[in-house]
Amino acid sequence: MPLSPHPRRLLAPVLGVAALALVASLGTLTPVAAEPVASNTDAALATKLRSVMQDSRVQRATSSAVVLDAGDGAQLYSRWGARATTPASNAKILTAVAAMKNLGPAYRFRTEVIGRASVKQGVLGGRLYLKGYGDPTSRVSDYASLARQVRARGIRRVTGALVADASFFDSTRYNPNWSTGYASSYYAAQISALTLAPNGDLDSGTLILRYRPGTLGRPAKVSVSPAAAAKYVTIGNRTTTAARGTSVTFSARRTAGSNTITVTGRVPLGREAASRLVTVDRPELYATTIFRAELAKVGVRVDGPTRALATPVTSRYRLARDTSVPLSQLLVPFLKLSNNMHAEALTKTMGTLKGRPGNWRHGLGYTTAYARSLGAPMAGVTLVDGSGLARGNKLTGRAMAVLLVRVQREKWFPAFHAALPVAGNPSRMVGGTLRNRMVGTRAANNAHAKTGSLTGVTALSGYVTGADGRRYVFAMLSQYTKASPRPVENTLVQTLAGWRR
Repeated sequence: MPLSPHPRRLLAPVLGVAALALVASLGTLTPVAAEPVASNTDAALATKLRSVMQDSRVQRATSSAVVLDAGDGAQLYSRWGARATTPASNAKILTAVAAMKNLGPAYRFRTEVIGRASVKQGVLGGRLYLKGYGDPTSRVSDYASLARQVRARGIRRVTGALVADASFFDSTRYNPNWSTGYASSYYAAQISALTLAPNGDLDSGTLILRYRPGTLGRPAKVSVSPAAAAKYVTIGNRTTTAARGTSVTFSARRTAGSNTITVTGRVPLGREAASRLVTVDRPELYATTIFRAELAKVGVRVDGPTRALATPVTSRYRLARDTSVPLSQLLVPFLKLSNNMHAEALTKTMGTLKGRPGNWRHGLGYTTAYARSLGAPMAGVTLVDGSGLARGNKLTGRAMAVLLVRVQREKWFPAFHAALPVAGNPSRMVGGTLRNRMVGTRAANNAHAKTGSLTGVTALSGYVTGADGRRYVFAMLSQYTKASPRPVENTLVQTLAGWRR
């Protein structure tokens, strides 16, 4: 599977078009009231929504649902609006707006190469430091750029070690509220201040495992991308190339606390090459392995081993620097594709504002404080990560809806709104996780909302414009054990999209 072009070049035009369209639409909005009005201002709509929520899939679930007027905050409908439930990826809404507020839409992650000794006749005596500042979008091309910058400084040899410095974040790379059962899965990578994404979706902390048939009866052919990662991981190949026409049963699992990846199952003859994302242990050492390989490509030899240390604060100078796109643009892949690692990197980066290495506790403190400053009722709300992957997160429909109304006051709101998935739009970087939902309805290319999904959990919260131009904020969060209420989320939004007072 070919890699997508680098997002640093693609995200700006994608966001620009969406943001311009949004700004035009915002011109017709009623100014947001200072406080939401508690009374109902559309009895007929409330009756209609009560009918929608009579669906048996909702009645058998625990569903918190709230609809507010996006202009004045008036409550139009509420069902258990104050009941806290697991929000899944709806938690990313809180992370995104808190990051925009506390880091700013112009914030850029960075990665630096630092030297301490002098360079004499092309030789850097001592160590070469690769210091990360949390960038979850760094790719091989970025480490290649850093390597070229080092070479441009006249360096051809480094006598000391190559140091991986991830001290901008703390050493708790895997959230303690996450299950170790999915530690190999691409959506639960370790969070390090120095990391690497192998693909255009920017799934940091992972590598691509490629596989294809071998000789009948023999193991399938397995390789990794980036290729230099082959020196960082060990592949235990227990696959079999099966007869043509049989089913594929390929699976891959990384042993916890190691970089041994065991692949098993059948890969039949005649099947095209395929790929799987797998997480790595200690992403900072993985990224440094790739950087060492890129240095070698441009003729810079590093004599010493790779070590994980903090860069001394004295007698240092910068040799190279790489920066990400601004946060306002990073929101696009973050929210459209619901990228967990982006959420956690942003959360930990907010944690550094306390003057300590980035950590979940302090980062989530900023998220909670911003939601509270907007007037969101926080009774029953609990946040233990920034992505919503942990089931320990709890949120109410009322808190989410009020936050979505109030955040419209922010100057950067157009960028946030544009980054939300758009219902029924087939473009992956526009429709995102909503591109196959509500297709051909009044909600298509209208509703901007964030999805949420875990086993037994579904959520959808965002904005939609009715048939008469009135804008609505909606939030529906559900936990269920039988049939999923997700189709009712669609019906709720479609009802609002077609409503006339």
